[in-house]
Amino acid sequence: MTTTYEDAKHQLLDAMLTHVPFDGWSEASFRMAITDCDMDDALARAICPRGAIDLALAFHARGDAVMVERLKSTDLGELKFRDRIASAVRIRLEAVPDKELVRRGMTLFSLPTHAADGAKALWQTCDLIWDTLGDTSDDVNWYTKRATLSGVYSSTLLYWLGDDSPDHQKTWEFLDRRISDVMQIEKIKAQVNDNPLFKPFLAVPNWLAGQVKPPMKMRADLPGMLNPRK
Repeated sequence: MTTTYEDAKHQLLDAMLTHVPFDGWSEASFRMAITDCDMDDALARAICPRGAIDLALAFHARGDAVMVERLKSTDLGELKFRDRIASAVRIRLEAVPDKELVRRGMTLFSLPTHAADGAKALWQTCDLIWDTLGDTSDDVNWYTKRATLSGVYSSTLLYWLGDDSPDHQKTWEFLDRRISDVMQIEKIKAQVNDNPLFKPFLAVPNWLAGQVKPPMKMRADLPGMLNPRK
């Protein structure tokens, strides 16, 4: 059977996961993964030009894929939309096999040279949550929904990393509070928009917001190349 680059990348990632808790998402872990897979170094470097960085992002993408699969197989129809969002965030966190892998990843992506990669990965997770839950917004709401969820998700992730309560119950309570905070903000915004006294002042910003369209998505296999959303 022919082994594809993607198969080889998964092999490297699986091998590297055993080393990350001890050596982080580092060059040392990457080299050990190559050795464990008995893979030619040149091939491994061709598959992952940035070494551990590429595998850290592949690990994050793997968790996103698990989340999407579980969301699609879970009946959320009876839940309020805020509870669907909470369920999606919880499912994403529960897709992590070992907290230390995420903790080490946060250390990596906190570095200035890799911060943009970390921010992009976080945004893509939140984008997938909204898309999988059926979001069809095509104006400024496309951005605000994802930006707001990014704040909720990142703060919940940090809380979850330090939570040792049974079944992470404190984390899910924290998540509910964060979503409630956001809902309060949205409620206030709606009240302002519905108040005729404010309409003259909102005309210009509302018109500008209506001109904003969501960007074309990038295919994961062609970084930097824009492709139409399908």
